[in-house]
Amino acid sequence: MQKVIRSIIVLLFIFVLLVFYNSLNRETNYSTDYLVGNKLTKINLKSFNDNKIYTSEDLKNNDYTLINFWASWCAPCRVEHPFLMRLSKEKKLKILGVNFKDKKINALKFLNNLGNPYNDLAKDTTGKQSVNFGIYGIPESILINNETIVLKKFVGPLNEQDLDDIKKIINSL
Repeated sequence: MQKVIRSIIVLLFIFVLLVFYNSLNRETNYSTDYLVGNKLTKINLKSFNDNKIYTSEDLKNNDYTLINFWASWCAPCRVEHPFLMRLSKEKKLKILGVNFKDKKINALKFLNNLGNPYNDLAKDTTGKQSVNFGIYGIPESILINNETIVLKKFVGPLNEQDLDDIKKIINSL
């Protein structure tokens, strides 16, 4: 009986060591790099102003679409806003803004004060739809082509380098 108990303790100890070893070798950073080069399939975003639902079919009409997740309460969203305003002038690019966990009145005030760079505006009041895009914080943006294939994902506020990268991609043809 003592041998059985000793064996169980040894096996339990080995099991704990294996679990500990595996946890040390796991990647702890959340990565959405797998999205690049793949098609977005679960697009189902409610319009900000009416009952329209944006799907992948709506985005196939655009040469390129930048899907930008933002909120009025997000300080980095204010930092990136001038870059979105500049990108809104690009003819081959449409910008779909997804207002994230925000109050409509605050979002409208934000856009009235800073300008509206969005061709279309959707909302994700609960944050559940954003999960389908691999969004884990805002601001984040996803550049897709007319086949809804992700060309590039931008985590954090867009900056001058991101602006140049987007322009190079959309004007490469």
